Amino acid sequence: MEFKRRIYRLSPRNLSAETIAVTFAKTSRSPEPFDQIAAELDEERSTEFSEKWIVGYGHSSVAEHAVLHLALENVSRLAIETIESNRLASYTEKSTRYQQWDVSAFVIPPEIRYSPFAKSYEEYLSQLFVTYAEILDGLLPWGLANTERKEGESERAWQNRARVKAVDVARFVLPAASMANVGLTINARALEYAIRKMLSSELMEVRLIGEELKQVATEELPTLVKYAEPIGYLPEVTRYARQLSADLTDSYDKPFQLNDVDPEGEDKILAAVLYRFGKVSFQNCLTQVKSLSQSEKQAIVDKLFEQVGKFDSPLRELEYADATFDLIMDQGAYFEFKRHRMMTQTVQDFSIAHGYAIPLAITEAGLEEKFVASMDEIARLYKQIAAWNPQVAAYVLPNAFNRRVMCQANLRSLFHFIKLRTASNAHFSIRRVAYGILELLRPHYPIFAEKILAKGDLSSDEITTQYFSRTE
Repeated sequence: MEFKRRIYRLSPRNLSAETIAVTFAKTSRSPEPFDQIAAELDEERSTEFSEKWIVGYGHSSVAEHAVLHLALENVSRLAIETIESNRLASYTEKSTRYQQWDVSAFVIPPEIRYSPFAKSYEEYLSQLFVTYAEILDGLLPWGLANTERKEGESERAWQNRARVKAVDVARFVLPAASMANVGLTINARALEYAIRKMLSSELMEVRLIGEELKQVATEELPTLVKYAEPIGYLPEVTRYARQLSADLTDSYDKPFQLNDVDPEGEDKILAAVLYRFGKVSFQNCLTQVKSLSQSEKQAIVDKLFEQVGKFDSPLRELEYADATFDLIMDQGAYFEFKRHRMMTQTVQDFSIAHGYAIPLAITEAGLEEKFVASMDEIARLYKQIAAWNPQVAAYVLPNAFNRRVMCQANLRSLFHFIKLRTASNAHFSIRRVAYGILELLRPHYPIFAEKILAKGDLSSDEITTQYFSRTE
């Protein structure tokens, strides 16, 4: 029998996602080609196999071959935090940087709709969106004044670029209740857990989204997600942990703090490189690296990065060094930060505990008084609702309010984050965070930090001075 290499596609146009998953699963026990296996399957047989092997015997990795593309529309940005909290998935969402929000495009959560706060919530949020539109209009002259017209550029193109600058600043007014759309690509195994997290949420909107997502997914995956249920232990753990931390107090902290760093990080990376391309134990490699002078280590790192291009990822061995940070950033920055899902992130509830930021453009455009009045008014509404339900109260808070998040990341992941988020086209809020992290890394990983292609010779303090009237 002649064996020839074949590479081909099993198309979701012709086969359901679950059938494709079963086709791949059966290859471990069947000698037939994939297309022949698929031809012998129908929905009933695929369901039978899934029930027996995936559900019954727990071979859940098979479900990773079933991939869905799901469209979620008109969900709150607060709900999107849970929707996008899954590492093994891909997301694209409506951007506050490039789109202008309709003045009625905000969610009224079920808890609020039937509460004593229903009237004030709707009135305050409606006014907040009016303020958003007014501030955006007020920023347009500032945008034109601060956007240099390129040679040969049309009037329309120049005005569009200026408008984007204005939208970039006006987004600080948009609340967590703002409606957004998000596209989600995810495999069935990850989707099942995502649904379980949604069904376990403290927010009713998120629980309802979880139910709808489960229903929609089951149409394509009749077996793989139908058993998704709330995570049983989570409500009790949440209540218990909230009680433990309720009496803890805090003084003002620096916005960017390094909690922990591996003191041997750079040596471990170099030892891992020697290990990968050698034949001796890691301990021997580490001993060898530690015997080198700093200049000898520098020479090795220089060589490793000599031909690394702008769009190349560095060697995976950079993952052997990591660091943990405690960060305070505005909610707009956090929404970009959370997309870096290779990090381990622990985020606190969205609240008014850490104040709010005022963009310098707001001040320069003569809009600071209106902006501050709006933020202070919303903070008062938040306090009223928070006394009843602090999680639901977060819906009213604009992007200007600060969020606290801890993250642990390896150096390879940090390379990607810093390179991407220090770019000149990145939003100034997230640029400030990226430079803050780079500054904390440099003293501990001096050789590798030099290789991070940060854009421009800036600091987090300089970003703060250039773009903010205040940050807390």
